Amino acid sequence: MTSNTSLLNKTPEGLLNTLDDKSPLPLYHRLYVLLREQIISGSYRNGESLPPENDLVQNFGVSRITVRRALNDLAAEGLITRARGRGTQVTYSENTAIMGRPVIASIDGLMANLSIIGHNTSVEVKTLDYTPAIAPIAEQLNVEPGTIIQHVTRVRYLKNEPFSHSQSYLLEDIGRSFTRDDLINHALVDLIQKAGITIEHVQQAITCTLADEQAARLLKTSIGAPLLKLRRLFIDSDERPINYSEILYTPDRFEYRMNWSRGTSNNLELAQDFQR
Repeated sequence: MTSNTSLLNKTPEGLLNTLDDKSPLPLYHRLYVLLREQIISGSYRNGESLPPENDLVQNFGVSRITVRRALNDLAAEGLITRARGRGTQVTYSENTAIMGRPVIASIDGLMANLSIIGHNTSVEVKTLDYTPAIAPIAEQLNVEPGTIIQHVTRVRYLKNEPFSHSQSYLLEDIGRSFTRDDLINHALVDLIQKAGITIEHVQQAITCTLADEQAARLLKTSIGAPLLKLRRLFIDSDERPINYSEILYTPDRFEYRMNWSRGTSNNLELAQDFQR
């Protein structure tokens, strides 16, 4: 086992400034967040040892109780293990995330990425209805308001905990090609493609929002808690918008990363990675 001392190489003053801010969060939680970020980012790798409690107390200028509460929270999350005589070892690995390496964001790559997410999580279909499209949804799908569309609400789970809450609006003719059970057992993108639809373009936007009463209940968070909101529009080979979705994620359960690199044509290509 090796020990990473990147935090300990900071000056005590720098460490104190890291924690001594105007945040309303308890001191132990701020220490937990800082250590967690070091683990997730790879500063402390799987199998490495965290510094001893005494070193954390001294270098962060906090009490032993504060350190222990922060470590207990990390252990409860499965990021570390604590054993008498062996100290504290990191047990987090990127290999435990849903996705592995980034994929190039061609349509084929994006579809495969979404399919993998579907295969590595479970889903509960809350509602499946055929309903008249209200004006904002009709505008997204380029249909007349009142046109009958499929409306599905789902909660997706990772390791038996809520991962996302989504609302999907799909053209009726495509929606009629699969059942509620199909939605439970297959990713929506797979069902759309199985219906013979070629998804040619995807428009996507990511923003933030606050949990309303329904989202808080379904995602097991508090009303007003921050959420990530992803809006996605699938467009087929006939330039027809076919599916519009709004998906909410709790920030501690989902990460969306983008990397740019130059391709063979000397143009920048986008690589995307869905995590957790």
